[in-house]
Amino acid sequence: HVQLAESGGGLVQAGGSLRLSCAASGSSLTIYTMGWYRQAPGKQRELVAIIVSGGSTNYAESVKGRFTISRDNAKNTVYLQMNSLKSEDAAIYYCNVLSRNYGQSWGQGTQVTVSS
Repeated sequence: HVQLAESGGGLVQAGGSLRLSCAASGSSLTIYTMGWYRQAPGKQRELVAIIVSGGSTNYAESVKGRFTISRDNAKNTVYLQMNSLKSEDAAIYYCNVLSRNYGQSWGQGTQVTVSS
């Protein structure tokens, strides 16, 4: 199976920045897409950003221009740089990986808290 190690969440003031990281590991791992989702209390999990192996990206409208997703294919690691954070960005952020041998895999989540 795929193991996903997330890091980088925490408490930040509104307007501040955080950088999330997620490192994937597993036997014979071939990753197609890597992405970040988030879930706020009482809300459904939603896509934040996704990046495919070739580097193309897609973002939720609410984070465009503020968040940047990137990946290091050699390290099987995906990053989410979050700038100009707002209170509505507060949520648990989950790393998601789609791989050839294992399908969809989810991280355990990392909490992002934004204080106003």
